[in-house]
Amino acid sequence: MKLAGLHHITLLCRDMERTVDFYTRALGLRLIKQTVNFDDPGTKHFYFGDDSGTPGTIVTFFEYPRGMAGQVGVGTMHHFAFCVDSDAEQLAWRQRLIQLEINVTPVMDRKYFHSIYFRDPDGIILEIATRPPGFLIDEDLEHLGTQMQIPPDVEAMLR
Repeated sequence: MKLAGLHHITLLCRDMERTVDFYTRALGLRLIKQTVNFDDPGTKHFYFGDDSGTPGTIVTFFEYPRGMAGQVGVGTMHHFAFCVDSDAEQLAWRQRLIQLEINVTPVMDRKYFHSIYFRDPDGIILEIATRPPGFLIDEDLEHLGTQMQIPPDVEAMLR
C-alpha cells in the first residue's frame, strides 16, 4: 500500500471572482468545477487545474468573504509550489508576472531546484519551482533521504 501523490490542495479566499481572475488569467489554470463545500453548502467551492482536471494539478478554494487574513504559524500552510520543466520556462513565468504587475522575487537557487515567489490576492505565498537539477545531485537513489544534506552556503551560516 502506498500513496500515489497529491490529489489537490484546498485553500480559503475572500472573493471568488478575484480568485478566479488571478488563477485563470495570471496563472493560466482552468476553472474545472464550480460547486459548494459539501460540509458547508452555503460556501462556494471552486476547483482549478490542468485542461482535463487531472488529480495532482488541482488547487481548490472555499470562499469565506468575512474571513480574517491568515497568519504564519504552526498548523498553517506556509506556501505551495507549482512546477516547470526548465529555467527558461521559469524565467518566462517571471516575466509574465512582472508584466501583470505582480511582485515576484528574483530567481533563488535552492540547490535541488530554482524558485521564484509571489503572492495571490489573499496573500497566499506561491512558488514556481524547476524540476532540475533534482534531489539526486548529492545522493544516489538507493540512499535518498537517509542522511542530512546541507548545502555548503547554508552550512557556512550554521557555523
